[in-house]
Amino acid sequence: MREKKNLHIQVIVLLVGTGLMLIKFGAWWISNSNAILTDAVESIVNVIAAGIGVYALYLSSLPRDKNHPYGHGKAEFLSAGVEGSLVLTAGVIMIVKSVYGFTEERELGAVDYGLYIVIFAGVVNLIMGLILKKRGKKVNSLALESSGNHLLSDVYSTIGLVVGLILLYFFPYTWIDNALAIIFGGIIAFSGFKIVRKSVAGIMDEADEQLINELVRHLNRNRKPEWIDIHNFRVVKYGAMLHIDSHLTLPYYFDVERMHDEVEQVNKVVNDFAGEKVEMFIHVDPCIEEACAYCLIEDCPVRKHAFKEKIDWNYSNVIKNQKHAYQKS
Repeated sequence: MREKKNLHIQVIVLLVGTGLMLIKFGAWWISNSNAILTDAVESIVNVIAAGIGVYALYLSSLPRDKNHPYGHGKAEFLSAGVEGSLVLTAGVIMIVKSVYGFTEERELGAVDYGLYIVIFAGVVNLIMGLILKKRGKKVNSLALESSGNHLLSDVYSTIGLVVGLILLYFFPYTWIDNALAIIFGGIIAFSGFKIVRKSVAGIMDEADEQLINELVRHLNRNRKPEWIDIHNFRVVKYGAMLHIDSHLTLPYYFDVERMHDEVEQVNKVVNDFAGEKVEMFIHVDPCIEEACAYCLIEDCPVRKHAFKEKIDWNYSNVIKNQKHAYQKS
């Protein structure tokens, strides 16, 4: 159900983006402004990127199979990488076009009408961008979030473009138009670079420190005394799905059934926070004598040492492949 809604949202973005692209090229045709052409050319990228995003969301919604045991979620990172590359290329092309524009003679047209159209397109992009970014963060979808960030970057450049077009309206010199186009081409190219950077991070399974911190804080708030420590904690993103590996230290005298119950409760705490799109593999470690110093079980029947202090779980101590007792020593 969630995947279908994400797909429907991306299809709407594709249709609206196509309409805005045609409108922006109309604005360029009546104004003959390179600055507006920069905005129009990026709209082509928006439409292509939205189309790729639709296909990526379709792929990521497919169930796992024997060839893709972790699902198809990585397709979202690939689509974001293609989108970012297209944005970067469009920015560079517009910079080159505008530099060449300094050497040619041309007259500007109806800049005022072009200005009105650019403002309208900017408002539409703002609304769509905010919706996509909010939805992407909510369901942990890089495809939606990158599309939202892309549209919001359009809005920021549109604000500057509007200011520049107002200036151009009162001082209709082509060098001002070309200078504006170079500036916004640079902004567009940098935006594309950031999207590519995030895509590569996802493909390379780069640790998302902010996400891990949020998960660990939630676990720390809801921990049970029997959960002596969590370590070797790793999170891998597969589109909207999270795969988590971790070691959990439990009292060594628990039987297998009790350990299984504790693991299931840890799973529940994580899923309550992150939603149902989480797969968690937990390796259980038995407690050691050194752990008595921070073990929170008050009536432990095998305690060897007195309790000294509670160790709060944080990013630094959960990602290490060591029990917290060894980290303290």
